[in-house]
Amino acid sequence: MENPGRDAVKAFPASSNVSTLSCIDLSSPDIQNSVSLLKQACLDSGFFYIINHGISQEFMDEVFAQSKRLFHLPLEEKMKLLRNEKHRGYSPVLDELLDPVNQINGDYKEGYYIGVEVAEDDQETEKPFYGPNIWPSTDLLPGWRQIMETYHQEALRVAKAVARIIALALDLDAEFFDKPEMLGKPIATLRLLHYEGVRQITGRVSNPAKGIYGAGAHSDYGLITLLATDDTPGLQICKDKDTNPQIWEDVAPLKGAFIVNLGDMLERWSNCVFRSTLHRVLVNGGERYSIAFFVEPSHECLVECLPSCKSETNPPKFPPVKCGVYLSQRYKDTHVDLSSYRSHQN
Repeated sequence: MENPGRDAVKAFPASSNVSTLSCIDLSSPDIQNSVSLLKQACLDSGFFYIINHGISQEFMDEVFAQSKRLFHLPLEEKMKLLRNEKHRGYSPVLDELLDPVNQINGDYKEGYYIGVEVAEDDQETEKPFYGPNIWPSTDLLPGWRQIMETYHQEALRVAKAVARIIALALDLDAEFFDKPEMLGKPIATLRLLHYEGVRQITGRVSNPAKGIYGAGAHSDYGLITLLATDDTPGLQICKDKDTNPQIWEDVAPLKGAFIVNLGDMLERWSNCVFRSTLHRVLVNGGERYSIAFFVEPSHECLVECLPSCKSETNPPKFPPVKCGVYLSQRYKDTHVDLSSYRSHQN
C-alpha cells in the first residue's frame, strides 16, 4: 500500500480547530519509534492514524461500495435484517442514543453490525455477543457476505498488530493481548455506518445547540477501535472531557489510513494512563460513510488494573469487571429496546 501523504487530508475551513494526530507506520522496522509515537498519542489524545497496514486501497474501496449497496436498499428491505439481541444486523436511524444529556432524539445514522460468525448449534452462542450473523440474501446482494467476512478477518489482523505495540507501550510483553482470554477469542464487531438521516428526517444539519448530532458524544467501550472513513469530515474529539466549555477538534480523514482510538477497557486496564477519549460526529447535510471495527477481549476476560499501572500512591481507580458483562450493559444503555420495533410492526 502506498504511504498516503498529508495532501490526502481533506481540507477544512481556516476557522476549524483541526487536531494533529500521530501517524504510525505498521510496516516500519523501527518498532521502538512506533512504540514511542503510539505512547505519546495515547497520553495526548487517545487517537492516532495507522498507515501501511496491509489492506489494499482497492479492497477498501470495494468494502465501501458494498456498504453503499446495502444502505441504498429500500427501508422495508433493511428492516427485514433488523438487528437481533446479539447485535447482528441492521440498526435504523435513531436506534442509538449515545449522549442522552445533550441529544433530543438519537443518532442520525444507520448502521449494520457483523460479529464473529458462530454456528447456531455451537455452545458458544450462549454468550451474549456470539452467534450467527444476519446476512442479506445472495439474490439481494451477491458476494456481499464474502467481502465483509474477508474484511472482518483483515481488520482483526491489523487490530492485533496495533495491540502488540500498545502492550509494549505499557511495558508488557508484546503478546500480552494475544492470550486466548484476550484477543485469542475476541468480541470483534464490524459496523458499517451511513450518515444522512439528518437531512432526510429533519431537513437540518447537525446542530449541537439544538441537540442534533450524527453521533452523540461518547467514548468507545472496548480495547481499541479501527475506523475507516470516506473523505467527508465529521469526526470530532474532545481531549479533556472535564473542561467547561468542552473544546472540540476535527479529525481529518486520511486516505488509506485507519483512525484508531482507545476504548474504555484500555483506560481501565491502564488505570487512566491511556485515555478513552470523548468523540462525536457532526454532519453538514451531505452523505458520510464510515466503517468501524470494535475490538474487545473474550467474554470471560477480567478487565482489571495492570500491575505496571498501579502503586501504593496510585491505587486502581476501577473495580475488576468481566468483559461480557460490561459490554452488555453499555449496549443496553445506548440502544432502543428491540420490543419497540416489534410493537410497531404489529
